[in-house]
Amino acid sequence: MLFGLIVACEVAFWVLLGAGLAVRYLLRMRRLGGLLLLAVPLVDLVLLVASVADLHAGGRAEFTHGLAAAYLGFTVAFGHDMVRWADVRFAHRYAGGPPPNRRKRYGRERARYEWHAWGKAMIGWAVACGLLLAGVVVIGDLERGAALLAWAGRLTFAMVVWLVFWPLACTVFPTRAPVDDRAAHSSGRQN
Repeated sequence: MLFGLIVACEVAFWVLLGAGLAVRYLLRMRRLGGLLLLAVPLVDLVLLVASVADLHAGGRAEFTHGLAAAYLGFTVAFGHDMVRWADVRFAHRYAGGPPPNRRKRYGRERARYEWHAWGKAMIGWAVACGLLLAGVVVIGDLERGAALLAWAGRLTFAMVVWLVFWPLACTVFPTRAPVDDRAAHSSGRQN
């Protein structure tokens, strides 16, 4: 049942986001669109309450409880960025807003971007692990909470892999812009 709620929350996130942006830009009702966008975090609150209630009822922690904690943690870390990302693109497409900034693909700018993204992911990791440990406390039994502790290990492993293959790799082995990009960039300076 909890897995279905996680899926429903993900769908509700995107539905509320799309509805908020459509009302804001297509119907030009900025306040109502803003209220719909403010309702997006309520989806996470529903999932949190359902997870805690399920654990508090005496159930054994399962894979889905850990998945819910991971979902909540990373939504806290990246949810606002996802809303802002969609808002900029929707405003550009339907309301004449400025074009979105392009992500840096080369050199120091790319490394800086990757470190920033990993730092946000560490916030998500900390929130998720905090929720996992709180779940173990709510259960009151390490054996029944073993699935939650296993999730903390999975998330930690994922964060180490992310660190090695993205921020560290981009810092140690920065890629350079292709010759065409560098020529265009240098000719722009001379004008």
